[in-house]
Amino acid sequence: METELYQQKGAALLARLNRIPVWALPKNFLVIIGLGYFFTFYDISNIGFAMPAINEQFHLSNSTSLFLALSVGLIGYIIGSFVIGTLADRFGRYKMLILTFALTAVGSFGDALAPDITTLIIFRFLTGVGVGADLNLVSTYISELAPTSRRGRITLLTFLIGILGQTITPFVALALVPNYIIGWRLLFAIGGFIAVAGLILRVRLPESPRWEVHHGRMESAEKTIALMETNCTNRHIELPAPDLNKVNFIQAMPIRLLLKPTYLRRLIILICMWFLWYIGNYGFLGDAADLITAQGTGMGSSIAYLAVGAIGYPLGTLLVLRIVDRIERKTLIFLTTVVWLAGMLLVGSYAGIYALYSGSFLASLALGSYLQVAYTYTAEVFPTQARATGFALSDGLGHAGGALGAILLPVIISHTSFFTGFAFIGLTGLLAGIIALAGPKTTGIDLEKVSS
Repeated sequence: METELYQQKGAALLARLNRIPVWALPKNFLVIIGLGYFFTFYDISNIGFAMPAINEQFHLSNSTSLFLALSVGLIGYIIGSFVIGTLADRFGRYKMLILTFALTAVGSFGDALAPDITTLIIFRFLTGVGVGADLNLVSTYISELAPTSRRGRITLLTFLIGILGQTITPFVALALVPNYIIGWRLLFAIGGFIAVAGLILRVRLPESPRWEVHHGRMESAEKTIALMETNCTNRHIELPAPDLNKVNFIQAMPIRLLLKPTYLRRLIILICMWFLWYIGNYGFLGDAADLITAQGTGMGSSIAYLAVGAIGYPLGTLLVLRIVDRIERKTLIFLTTVVWLAGMLLVGSYAGIYALYSGSFLASLALGSYLQVAYTYTAEVFPTQARATGFALSDGLGHAGGALGAILLPVIISHTSFFTGFAFIGLTGLLAGIIALAGPKTTGIDLEKVSS
């Protein structure tokens, strides 16, 4: 009888949550959440721009520095996403969101102060642990709080704040790295201050009520949901009666159920999608500045090509903002990979400055369009009880492709040609989009229905 009453109460709370049609928490919470994305994309980009200066000061070969400083960070990303993501499914999103920004702050300041490559390796790993987990948790958290009908739009608005990190990083790098001997250190230190600011602001966030319901914390969940309902009333938004028929409430689900046929298939699709996407993503972000410089272009000019092209990041996000809840998300993912391929072919052609500017812009446009749609999609297809773990396995294991791509792209170019290398990472991106089409539909569907 107790179990039945527990399930009925949980279902009633989820039905109340699912009927809320707008973002019903303070709007500045979206900015606070978006700051997590901002740091993530700032950090993903800054290592690539810092690498030429690090190579010079630490007397490293390109292959050594890429493996030690970039790929080690990605290994940390994979471990952090899985370990902390799993802990978030057990102990809650809030506590882990605080932990991840503490880790990234320490890691970033350690990167900035590193006296040698060994120390840099250690702190790049630590930063990677925090960044990998944070990206997982932010995507999971916002998906669980956003209303069904606007889930894509709200996550994209949050992501828009974050993608500005990837947009401004090249300009900050252009001002610092070529002009100051400690320019690359300042680049990392700025990331540390961003992480500290985010950590201070995050203490205001509530726990995910959806997670609380599935873990028996009904009173706390009810308080948050009641606050959201009150905010709707204050905004003169009339709420429909809760519909219990739309809720499929299940008690806490063990992680091993992710290996059941329905979730295992989704897991395989998403791991393959992210693996192929990250081959090109990290190959481009981590290697492009170095590789263009190696073609005979000055370091400042190489960064400038990527900096101007980076304007495409927020434009790509804005481009899909109005259609993300109207067109099926997996279809949007595929369309963005077509744009990515076009960008890589233009960069690879090395046919003058306009080809490089245009290719960089299209690649950034595709990244800005793809990433949050794909992050949202990944978080949607798994049940609340194992959402962070499912995201961690998909995106975390997918990042092995990023470590591979960062090493593989220079090797392909050295053994074939500049064009072949960039055409290759363009095609791996397109394959990611094709694989995404095999996933389930999620647009406009309640999370409990998607994961049932």
